[in-house]
Amino acid sequence: MHIVYLHGFASSPQSGKAQFFKAKFEALGIPIAIPQLDRDDFERLTVSGMLDVTAAAVANRPVILMGSSLGGFVAGLFAARHPKLIQRLVLLAPALEFAERWKQRFSTTELAEWKRQGWKNFFHYSYKREAPLSYSFVEDALRYEGEPDFAQPALILHGTGDEVVPVALSRDYARRHANVTLKEFTEALWRETTAFLGLAAAASPAPRRLTPE
Repeated sequence: MHIVYLHGFASSPQSGKAQFFKAKFEALGIPIAIPQLDRDDFERLTVSGMLDVTAAAVANRPVILMGSSLGGFVAGLFAARHPKLIQRLVLLAPALEFAERWKQRFSTTELAEWKRQGWKNFFHYSYKREAPLSYSFVEDALRYEGEPDFAQPALILHGTGDEVVPVALSRDYARRHANVTLKEFTEALWRETTAFLGLAAAASPAPRRLTPE
């Protein structure tokens, strides 16, 4: 078994979720790859680029693909395009309908100014500061479907109080996809994941609350 984990927007392999799962899987002797999705160039981040990084991490071998938020959305896109490589998915609050909801975050004036200037600052969880992001991020995201149509078995874990990605999106998606199991959670990420993958959970204290990225 090989795991590839995709972190969220403006984050890194050092995020709380990524490191939590890394420690847990490695304790079970299961290899996990956590690629840097922006290739250390956040300003030029795109969904297309994230898919390329995912392909390199998967390395043309069967894997279980995990992803958080935007990483979960990209994981779904990749699985839909590579059904023979991705065996199962575990998606943490996947950012479904990403491009459309992203555009709704900003007024028409804000989007026009971002496009005119060419970049906009966002707080980067890894850098702990504001960092510029090119408008090409928006243009590229619009190329992709809002709901990845993958057929592999998938577990969606979604917090009921998530303010970034509403749990209603995952509820609706799971209702319309028989291959998807939705678990709404507060603290039970690891228990639900190991149960879904058929693994015996390593004895450990109850998992702590994880950061959004």
